[in-house]
Amino acid sequence: MKSRPRHDPRPFQLQLLGYGNRYYIERVARLEALLARKPRMLQIDLIGVGEVPADAALLIRSVLMSRSPKTRLITRARSSLQNASVLVWLLGDSRIIRDDARLFFRRANLPEEHEEKKEKVWTEDEPNPWESSSEIEPEEGDYARVLQLINEFLPVKELTGRLIEVPVLRQFGLVENEKVDYFLATAFGKQREPANGPLNGPEERRIRHAAKAPRSRQIKR
Repeated sequence: MKSRPRHDPRPFQLQLLGYGNRYYIERVARLEALLARKPRMLQIDLIGVGEVPADAALLIRSVLMSRSPKTRLITRARSSLQNASVLVWLLGDSRIIRDDARLFFRRANLPEEHEEKKEKVWTEDEPNPWESSSEIEPEEGDYARVLQLINEFLPVKELTGRLIEVPVLRQFGLVENEKVDYFLATAFGKQREPANGPLNGPEERRIRHAAKAPRSRQIKR
């Protein structure tokens, strides 16, 4: 029996569905089982036209946060991502995204508007993206938490309701340069062209987690 090369990531597919909470419950159980083996690398592929429910995304996050520190997580967006699916992708130590894929997250609908404690950079009068006047639903409470977690990577208040493309991800330090692309490709055991060659293919770019960008950093107009 042919064994898996040691440096290859263990694949884990996560379909993006517009329904099917049972599917995500089963996948979370499978994910826990895989992580219990403490693999050196785990790659989560996100693909489909739907989205991960907010509660499922928070559950996946809790499972991933409990993994062995020796397990490196790779998240690959093979489709555009929306709402809570964005959070799952952001959780990767290394990230991959299709070159023409985009991110999108909507506002959350909560019943009462209240004064949020803002960081200094958000002193201007802007509507809170996880607030509005409507009857509360448990799913919206979960989604509000998802937005708060996304806000640790991207400025939610500025980007809510916008299509976020790869150049914007690069601006916020989420897209790495070609040298890192080559390093990741080598680490994954794949033969790629040297650093002075065309490292990024037409379909996918390598993205990995970087240090948080300062909140004062603004999008170039």
